[in-house]
Amino acid sequence: MTRFPDRTDPSSIEDVDAPANMTGDDDRPIDADNPADREDAPMGTTAATTQPDVSSKPAQQWLADAERTDLSALVDTQRYPLHDADDPRLQAEIARVHEDLDREGCAVLRGFLRPDALEQARQEGRDLSAKSYYASRRVNAWFTRDDATLPENDPRRIFMERTSGFVTRDMIPADTVIQQLYVSPAMKRLVAACLDEEEVFEYADPFAGLVQNVLPPGTEQPWHYDTNEYIVTMMTDMPDSGGEFQYCPNIRTPAGENYDGVGAVIRGEDETTPRTLLLRPGDLQLFKGRYSLHRVTRVGGDRERHTAIFAYSQQPGVVGRLERTRQLYGRVSEAHIEAEKRREGRADGLLD
Repeated sequence: MTRFPDRTDPSSIEDVDAPANMTGDDDRPIDADNPADREDAPMGTTAATTQPDVSSKPAQQWLADAERTDLSALVDTQRYPLHDADDPRLQAEIARVHEDLDREGCAVLRGFLRPDALEQARQEGRDLSAKSYYASRRVNAWFTRDDATLPENDPRRIFMERTSGFVTRDMIPADTVIQQLYVSPAMKRLVAACLDEEEVFEYADPFAGLVQNVLPPGTEQPWHYDTNEYIVTMMTDMPDSGGEFQYCPNIRTPAGENYDGVGAVIRGEDETTPRTLLLRPGDLQLFKGRYSLHRVTRVGGDRERHTAIFAYSQQPGVVGRLERTRQLYGRVSEAHIEAEKRREGRADGLLD
């Protein structure tokens, strides 16, 4: 079973109350996906007994809703019928994802977004870019401090320039495409099925969980690991050149860091292990970032690289690590401070 971050064993990282049996005037259960049951429904509308067709409704008219299962306004549901977990087309895609993750540590659902939803997400990403927090610092692949007791060529002593921007979840509006996707139970069921989990949950972290990564021209993300075992991402805007995703599948394991192999990649001595994955806007990527060293090459041209990062956990209530949050987003919240007081060491024993 895959391991996700949780608040009691952080081995991997980062309205109105209503009665449960609320009913309408006709004594039937209220269906949050049924337009007739929404507060803005026309008077006298009768509830439909089938899944509503929202494909004709512009995506921007919907808000992120953790009870909304119909994503046909956003996702190519002909190819990925998320509304029917037993559909053979969806089951075939999930089986392929399992195989790709086992073999490569990476899998891609091509053309996940509908073209109109992708165009909306692209424009929203460009608007959000102005809210980015940018940080530039020299880091090693583990985000740890220099250790002068180690040899100079040890990979833990190789520091690389990292400059990138993040738009945190608290700054991403509820009507954006990526917020709608992140909270949807249909999206969570897909991710859980692809990762062979019973269930996955949104982060409780007010900043993380959903973020937009922004790489302006001239910036890059050097070799590093993720703090959670799996990550789900989707590029929404690609640069004119560069910005390629490169990774080394399972170069380390819970049994060891493989400093020799990792060092050879970071020092540029090993050019055969890294693989380059061609990603296009609208593709959904699942990646084992905790065990696979990876980077994004320097962005060229005049256009930024925008990527939505969807982070889910095996248990509810996950909050990211205090210091990593400060490094990535330039600030912390009370939730991070309190979570750090309760945090224990990593169960897998890896450096980060």
